Amino acid sequence: MTDDGHFNTEIAAHYDDDPASNDPALIAATVDVLKGFAASGPALEFASGTGRIALPLAAAGVPVTGIEMSRAMVDQMRAKPRGENIPVTIGDMTTAQVDGTFQLVFLIYNTINNLTTQDAQVACFANAAAHLKPGGAFVVEVGVPQLQRLPLGERFVPFDVSDTHWGVDEYDVVTQEFSSHHMNIRDGVAQLHSVPFRYVWPSELDLMARMAGLRLSQRWADWTRAPFTELSRSHVSVWVKDGP
Repeated sequence: MTDDGHFNTEIAAHYDDDPASNDPALIAATVDVLKGFAASGPALEFASGTGRIALPLAAAGVPVTGIEMSRAMVDQMRAKPRGENIPVTIGDMTTAQVDGTFQLVFLIYNTINNLTTQDAQVACFANAAAHLKPGGAFVVEVGVPQLQRLPLGERFVPFDVSDTHWGVDEYDVVTQEFSSHHMNIRDGVAQLHSVPFRYVWPSELDLMARMAGLRLSQRWADWTRAPFTELSRSHVSVWVKDGP
């Protein structure tokens, strides 16, 4: 693994190829929700990546700053129109500090799971709270662990099978560790890429938030604000920092 973590130059170059995460309707809905919580105040994105959300959110009038560990991902953002306009601090979102305070801190697209220990996830919440103004919001988007799909004693859950991509999640129900295995087929060549994660339950995130001085305000199934139910595959959760 390089200093860019699991998002090196090769991975970063194809990160925006996924049509699902780059669907214009999804991006518009995401920006709409985040803009509502940012109001007139600045926003800070943990793991800002290639600017998939930071750039359209900035275009919508919200000043956006990023924290990102992978220089290769930031390079991809810099190559996009207005990508040079987003200030980015290179560092770990559990410890990296940015000057000032923010009305909104957000961490989306399952990236909380990239922190592979409970301690790191707790530290992420504490760092988010430290950057928030009183009344500000920390917004997290993450999947719900698909353990209901696991037969007793099994570890593997396929989540995507197409002509160009096979995706399989591998779960350890004792440690809450899991790996996302991706087989990408480009120009007739198959490439395997695996990323380690730690899955986390909504109630566990709520406790992390309470430890950081945040309280749950909203929880939806997705960016359309659909109700969160026992059948939801993901959630968008909002915790607010009380003040002063």
